[in-house]
Amino acid sequence: MMDNMGEEPEANGAAPTRTYVRDAKAMAATPADVKEYPNSYAFVIDMPGLKSGDIKVQVEDDNVLIISGERKREEEEKEGAKYVRMERRVGKLMRKFVLPENANTDAISAVCKDGVLTVTVEKVPPPEPKKPKTIEVKIA
Repeated sequence: MMDNMGEEPEANGAAPTRTYVRDAKAMAATPADVKEYPNSYAFVIDMPGLKSGDIKVQVEDDNVLIISGERKREEEEKEGAKYVRMERRVGKLMRKFVLPENANTDAISAVCKDGVLTVTVEKVPPPEPKKPKTIEVKIA
């Protein structure tokens, strides 16, 4: 399983686009845990403060899992209030993962609980081993 964190921009000599730079920063700042179970893979990402409508889970090119979201700055509650310190991260969260061949992209579920998103990708069951065929020997 490959993490697409270090994707390179087009090698045409042009500077990277603003979108590419923003996405690269988002991927670098979004840590993830990936677990493999006997029947599935689990991708676990902290998404504190995001509602389910703010989180997107997509599959691109049949084998690239993209998890993204955006945390917006909270509106000022009282007039005249100003930030003395702002340390909580705002902006885009994103990770891309190349899924292994045995990942079933038709069986993906996502659950966000207490600010932790868990995306589960089921594995395609291995093919049943063929049983040897017994051929009856006839006596002539």
